[in-house]
Amino acid sequence: MALRYDQTVPLARVLASYHNLAKPFKRYQTQPVWRGESPQKGRYREFLQCDADIVGASSPLADAEILNLVLNIYQNLGLNITIKINDRINFEGLEKKYVAAIDKLEKIGESGVLSEMVQKGMVEKEAQEALKTLQNKPLTANLQQILDHLKQMGTDMEKIKYEPTLARGLDYYTGMIFETVAEGSTGSICSGGRWDNLIGNFTGQNLPAVGFGLGFDRTVEVLKEQGILLETSSSASVLVTIFSPTYLANSLKVAEKLRANNINTELWLDADSKLDKQLKYADQKSIPYVVIIGPDEATSGKIALKDLTLKSQVLLSFPEVVDKLSNSR
Repeated sequence: MALRYDQTVPLARVLASYHNLAKPFKRYQTQPVWRGESPQKGRYREFLQCDADIVGASSPLADAEILNLVLNIYQNLGLNITIKINDRINFEGLEKKYVAAIDKLEKIGESGVLSEMVQKGMVEKEAQEALKTLQNKPLTANLQQILDHLKQMGTDMEKIKYEPTLARGLDYYTGMIFETVAEGSTGSICSGGRWDNLIGNFTGQNLPAVGFGLGFDRTVEVLKEQGILLETSSSASVLVTIFSPTYLANSLKVAEKLRANNINTELWLDADSKLDKQLKYADQKSIPYVVIIGPDEATSGKIALKDLTLKSQVLLSFPEVVDKLSNSR
């Protein structure tokens, strides 16, 4: 048994099994995936990934459409992003172990990259020359075509940045590769590229493909960090507490009457819980009001309505409670 590492390889296997799908084949998919790494901020062993791919089109126009889709997604979300792009052809002649070191440039700096390249077997002078040559690589003809198509689409080209040292860790990429970073945040929130040879591993015949994987959890984190996505409050207007098992019937009756008056009401479900626990629950769920019916309230026929926002409490009749809660919505 194995856990799904990504959604690209499963897609390749599906396409290998269904040869008659109309091409180009466009699809999106959202499912959990797993990685064997140490959990940390923005990186989890299990996370939700949203993929989009175009299969059966080798034209740079397909690459441009994928990049434009990423830009549109984050523009609609209100995030200011930059897409870093590169072409895997820039790494021709370099062993994978050195490419892996260069891919860490932003994290460990030039000295760290050079040190790792030397540790992996390259002479220091050659490592310096290899890194400098890579950093000065001009745009490839393939990337230039992609950028030209993006301009024709009316894309904001300031959001696209050529990064000749960007490598991406997965070996199945064959052409354009990219990573998406949000302003004021670190780490990629969406990445992808062209993977023309992967399907051929299952069919013996290559089929061009390009796409991306969007990190849903990481994107949500960034939206929250930047105040774009606010914490949602409970849809309930009031929590009806249970003072003790003795007053359970009172609470049940009030909860039902509130619901009959179209008040969105949540009922506490454990008659043995302490009142403090119930109040803490309401506060954690951002439920603004709490109904309390204890011995004094039961005797008087009144209801204690606690306002958790103003930290105040009043004794009201049932019609007054309904009026108060109705006007607070």
